[in-house]
Amino acid sequence: MDMIGKIRRLHARDKLSEREIARRTGLSRNTVSKWLRAPVKEAPKYRRDPRPKSSARLRKR
Repeated sequence: MDMIGKIRRLHARDKLSEREIARRTGLSRNTVSKWLRAPVKEAPKYRRDPRPKSSARLRKR
């Protein structure tokens, strides 16, 4: 959520273009554009595989 806040701040307060924000943050312009269009309350949802517990990894050895 920190990066979305930074992007919104750069756009609203500092009046930077989406392209300049992408340059400064290292994100793609598509990502910056998508995050600026997204509703404020909604954070991006990342899909990750559940991590196995450390004990499960030890048992496999």
